[in-house]
Amino acid sequence: MTNRNDALSNFSVNMQFEDLHQDVVERAKLIIIDCVGAILGGVAEKDAIALINLRSQKIPGADYVKIIGTEQWAEKSQAALLYGTAGTVLEMDEGHQFAKGHPGIHVLPAILSMVQSNWLGRKVSGQEFLTAFIVGYDIAARIGAGSKLKHSMHPHGTWGVIGASVAIGKLLGLNITQTKELLNISSSLTTATSRKTMLEGGTVRNIYAGLSNQMAFLAIDLISANFTGENDGIQSVFGSIISDELNDEVILDHLGQNFEVMRNYFKLHACCRFNHATLDALWTLMERHPELHDTDNIESIDVESYNLAAELNDPAPKNMLAAKFSIPFAVATTLINKTSKVESFSGTALSDSDVLKVAKKVHITENHLMTASLPDFRPAKVSITLKIGKVLSHEVATNKGDWRSPYSPDELKEKFFSLAVRSLDREQTVCLYNNLTYLEKYDDIKTIFDIKHN
Repeated sequence: MTNRNDALSNFSVNMQFEDLHQDVVERAKLIIIDCVGAILGGVAEKDAIALINLRSQKIPGADYVKIIGTEQWAEKSQAALLYGTAGTVLEMDEGHQFAKGHPGIHVLPAILSMVQSNWLGRKVSGQEFLTAFIVGYDIAARIGAGSKLKHSMHPHGTWGVIGASVAIGKLLGLNITQTKELLNISSSLTTATSRKTMLEGGTVRNIYAGLSNQMAFLAIDLISANFTGENDGIQSVFGSIISDELNDEVILDHLGQNFEVMRNYFKLHACCRFNHATLDALWTLMERHPELHDTDNIESIDVESYNLAAELNDPAPKNMLAAKFSIPFAVATTLINKTSKVESFSGTALSDSDVLKVAKKVHITENHLMTASLPDFRPAKVSITLKIGKVLSHEVATNKGDWRSPYSPDELKEKFFSLAVRSLDREQTVCLYNNLTYLEKYDDIKTIFDIKHN
């Protein structure tokens, strides 16, 4: 069998924009737009603002980056940390169900910070940027799909550092030998992430993706300083240390022919993806049955779903991060607020007595047949028993937003605008969206992100 690291290095170095099908380019642009929207929405959050203020300054310095949506400047690797964190806090960034994580927000912040700074010493075209992003995303997602992380691990902050490092290396023009060494070095810079953080509301979880982007710059510095990794860092780290197995056949399957950006999903519900099948089913019931508009009519709500979703069972989460990983809360806030967007997972929603009252009525159990359908499908069934004894039920096999049931371009555009206007005005948002839509036509991508603030 082809050596994995040789194949990945060859793929990264030799891939050119001209080799990419138009549908791959268009999908990658949608993902980039989605991640930028998530970042712009996130930089308006209290925790993100506090971290940005601690890790940035009001005046630029060498290799400094103007943090989009703010008036702050940060050194490029710090900017990558801040972008990755901001893009995570709202739980609205895209993801990849086979990688079991979020490749986009683990790759984009690094190369966005890189091109915004003057570190490279030259202009980066939109075509170069897209190619680097697609390559980094692909390698990150393939390692995620080919590994089986220990259940105690959170996927954020793990394989993402490899994708981010490769994407930077692609823009730097690293050769095959250097890229192979970069794979070995960056794999050792993964983080010991804990799954409990998301379930218990440990907001340190929100920096995991940012750390991967920041560590990618360290990996590049280590290459430049002639540091070396082990013979096969990917195998060691993702084959035994943080993962129970590593499947090279999955990692290399149709490498360079099928691109993982084509298997991503987008999110409109502002919470963990494991909630989404439940919320999709709930929305269908809400649209069909007007009696659900008054939650006093509800006696109980029973949810069946796969094992990962069944873990999200806390009816009284301690903070908003934990609430985003709670099916009882997600169901309740959606029923009460008639939306599952950001506003239902922010502000006073966590202390809303009506929401908490409904959350106590929600019970979730694992359906083993649904678990067996992973990762191809992520099903759920919602059954609502009314006080009059009537039972309303609906089941979905997959989540809206993936390639089987995609959101429309207008829905994704509306999502971008709803997030971006949290830190930009309407005119700035329109300009940025239009420019990102034609990303590949730019000779200097940095100009897209030179957003003038009023």
